[in-house]
Amino acid sequence: MPRTLRITTRNATFQQWQALLDNRTKRHRAGEFLVQGVRPISLAVEHGWEIRALLTVDGPALSRWARELVETAGAPRAVLSAELMRELGGKDEESPELLAVVGLPADDLARIPVRPDLLVVVFDRPTTPGNVGTLVRSADAFGAAGVIVTGHAADPYDPRAVRASTGSLFALPVVRVPSHREVLEWTGGLGVPVQIVGTDERGPVDIAEHDLTGPTVLAVGNETHGLSAAWRDACDRMVRIPITGAASSLNAASAATVALYEAARQRRSR
Repeated sequence: MPRTLRITTRNATFQQWQALLDNRTKRHRAGEFLVQGVRPISLAVEHGWEIRALLTVDGPALSRWARELVETAGAPRAVLSAELMRELGGKDEESPELLAVVGLPADDLARIPVRPDLLVVVFDRPTTPGNVGTLVRSADAFGAAGVIVTGHAADPYDPRAVRASTGSLFALPVVRVPSHREVLEWTGGLGVPVQIVGTDERGPVDIAEHDLTGPTVLAVGNETHGLSAAWRDACDRMVRIPITGAASSLNAASAATVALYEAARQRRSR
């Protein structure tokens, strides 16, 4: 792509970018996804993600933030009409002034930093992109080293997941693997004992009664069916989050947030 490209029609290049919004297969085949918003784009640049292109709206002068980003990111720039930017931004009334085409990182568990207080969250077969993004945001907020998404799952790079993460996707390693096997092989090779703790509303132990201060993998199940049988077998302990009221259970991302908070609370106390 030339350093600056002007696009006024829905040409092949525009259609490629448009496909990144709702076509998972094309997203991963191209190895890139679209990002919008000041905080997410700023964090992507700050944490060294590959910025393949910056798309700006044709019209009023760019804000200071956008101008500085265009100057410092060193990525090719495309100028699009307001109408086309509106389509890519998913907004009916206003056009985002800047969008970023960002390269996908490798799904490599080695991206997760290993430290003595290791805390990692596994999300098993999530079906809702928003829940994936929310869990990533909570994991970032409560000090987890990474998030692992296993099985046939919603895409962490779906625009809804990226939006729900509010930028945490770029600050925290998120790795997709086919099953529990890859996670067990990874933890087994770390050289330190790592406990795997699963969450379930019928778990025999309240989460506050279980020690989460050591190296821990927290496993959270699918929104409808919970953890798979294979993950249940892999867990060293199943814990429950006690709830009251008319609610029969917590949303998966909410349950993960509570579990992460409890782990952080125990670690601060210790």
